[in-house]
Amino acid sequence: MESGSLIEHDTGQDAREIALVDPAGFEAWRDALPARARAAVEAAQFKGAAGTRVILPGSEAESWSAAFGAPAALGPWDLAGAVKALPAGRYRIAGREPGAAALGWILAHYTFNRYLSDPKPVEPRALLVPKSVDIAALRRLADAQVLVRDLVNTPAEDMGPEALEAAVRDVARHHGAEVKVTVGDDLLAENFPTIHAVGRAAGPGREPRLIDMGWGRKGDPKLTLIGKGVCFDSGGLDIKTAGNMLLMKKDMGGAAHALALAGLVMGAKLRVRLRVLIPAVENAIDGGAFRPGDIIRTRKGLSVEIGNTDAEGRLVLCDALALAGEDSPEMILDFATLTGAARVALGPDLPALFANDDSLAEGLLEGAETTADPVWRMPLWKPYAEMLKSDVADINNNASGGFAGAITAALYLEKFVDPKTPWAHLDTFAWTPTAKPGRPKGGEALGLRAFWAYIEKRYGNHRAE
Repeated sequence: MESGSLIEHDTGQDAREIALVDPAGFEAWRDALPARARAAVEAAQFKGAAGTRVILPGSEAESWSAAFGAPAALGPWDLAGAVKALPAGRYRIAGREPGAAALGWILAHYTFNRYLSDPKPVEPRALLVPKSVDIAALRRLADAQVLVRDLVNTPAEDMGPEALEAAVRDVARHHGAEVKVTVGDDLLAENFPTIHAVGRAAGPGREPRLIDMGWGRKGDPKLTLIGKGVCFDSGGLDIKTAGNMLLMKKDMGGAAHALALAGLVMGAKLRVRLRVLIPAVENAIDGGAFRPGDIIRTRKGLSVEIGNTDAEGRLVLCDALALAGEDSPEMILDFATLTGAARVALGPDLPALFANDDSLAEGLLEGAETTADPVWRMPLWKPYAEMLKSDVADINNNASGGFAGAITAALYLEKFVDPKTPWAHLDTFAWTPTAKPGRPKGGEALGLRAFWAYIEKRYGNHRAE
């Protein structure tokens, strides 16, 4: 999807008009129409319901316009349905600004057709917006959302640790960032034992690695992003069922979010010293796979007993979190498709937010509210840390009892974060299970816009020259 031709500044170009109508104002709007248009509305039984449309005839055959059902306050997805409901062409919203809905207009053109022999992309519908709209920023945001979708939708055969590294290098090249990668047994030499343990069974060409991208100038505030990059999760020796394994190509969705957010930071040239850490592994099975009952000494020095090899995401993240803290960043944000428990609690659309700093959490929740990209704060309930106790190691990677799985996973991660460093963890699904306007079934960025709004507000007044 090329976002460049989908949004244009309105300089008086020829375009079809779209009247936005909601049920509350429908009758007044209808009664003000010319007789021919009113008859078309009656014939189509259009009443302004959200997502419905009607074509309105003009005085001449080619002078038609359209009406589309939408609420008075437009959210990101309220115009997305119009893209497929209207013919290809150029459109302007009559008497209103599209606002946040311009993003959904762009993303409604998205298709993932890489593997189709005869792809049928959506024909472009261009939306005209006022000159006050920052089209470049809007396109960057759409492109970030598309990057997450593309990376998550790509099957594991073509999105292993090496391919994920290549995706990071592509973004780095575009923005002039530096990339360092530690691969295979070098992880042991560089003291990343849990990343190595989880990924060592994947075999040649899919070796585990830690991807470390840096950008910005020394002396600027240090912002570190971390993303879980489990490119496929079989569950390891605690193997998943076939049904639970089916979507595990998306288990690198946290890495996709971190990389997309990094692209937004660099694209906006924020004055930060950015670091992105992505532990990229495949949790596979062979004779060298790590085992239930193994005890691994983490980078921080804490020993962890493996209670379940399918609780691997927190293992790769804990070494990355420990490394991040050694650099004393101003803030650490991590993203992970970490627990099924978060989905049980909040469903697929609502990521679980954990934070050790109330001010940071409030800022992220404000970002979620302003962007209509919801997240829900969950507690780091300290008494539940008892569930992570081990008789033979400092901590167990699998909580006993089967309760509060999202909370205990976050509590595990918190043990590897300096309490003085503001830290937030987003347990996101990274997937849309049922298609909605502008959001096809498949990979999705959930929480990305919320986090970006917070970061841009915090650092946006300090942009690089």
